[in-house]
Amino acid sequence: MLLIYNSIGSSADDKPPAPPAASASSPGAAVPRQASPSSSQAPLLSRSVPTRLKIPSIAVDAPFVPLSIGSSGRLDAPPPNDMNLVGWFQGGATPGERGAAIVAGHVDTTTGPAVFLQLQFLRPGATVDITRTDGTVARFEVDTVETFSKAQFPDKRVYADTPDAQLRLITCGGNYDKKAKDYEDNVVAFAHLTSARTE
Repeated sequence: MLLIYNSIGSSADDKPPAPPAASASSPGAAVPRQASPSSSQAPLLSRSVPTRLKIPSIAVDAPFVPLSIGSSGRLDAPPPNDMNLVGWFQGGATPGERGAAIVAGHVDTTTGPAVFLQLQFLRPGATVDITRTDGTVARFEVDTVETFSKAQFPDKRVYADTPDAQLRLITCGGNYDKKAKDYEDNVVAFAHLTSARTE
C-alpha cells in the first residue's frame, strides 16, 4: 500500500496516505524518535475523538473531521472546500493514545491558502494542543519537521507504531507539478505528548 500524502487532480485534492497495519506492527520497522524526559513521563490517554487543533506559533485553530481509507487504498483528504479543517485517521490512534496519531490538512485549496500552509515553518519545541471529546486537552511538543519526496517517502518512520503517544502532522509541500497536478513532496511534523489537562 502506498503511503504518500498525495494530491490528485488539483492543488485542492490532496490525498493523505493510509497507514499500513503491517508496517505499524513489524518489529524493527520504525526509526524511533529519541525519547526525551518529558515524553517518558507523559500520561497515556484513553481513546477519545479529537475535536479541535491549535498550534499558536503558526496561527492554526481548526476543527477536526474523521478520515477513512478510500477506494484508492489511500486515506481520504479533508473536504477541499474548507480552508480551515484538519482530518485524523480514525482507524488509528487518537491523539494522546499510545501510538502515532495521524493528522492531515491541506496546504492550499483552489480558493487560496489552507490550514497547514505554514506547517513547514514549525520549529522544535513548538506546542500543539488537541481538544478531545472527553474534555481533555492533549499537549504535544514538536520534535522535528521534515520534508520528504513523495517518491521516497519513509512510510515506516512516519506510520510505524510507537511505545508512547506521538503525533504526525502531514501536508503537501515542495514544488507543484502542473502537469501531474500534484505536489512533489510531503511536509511531516513529528511530535510527542508532554501533558494533558481538563478544560
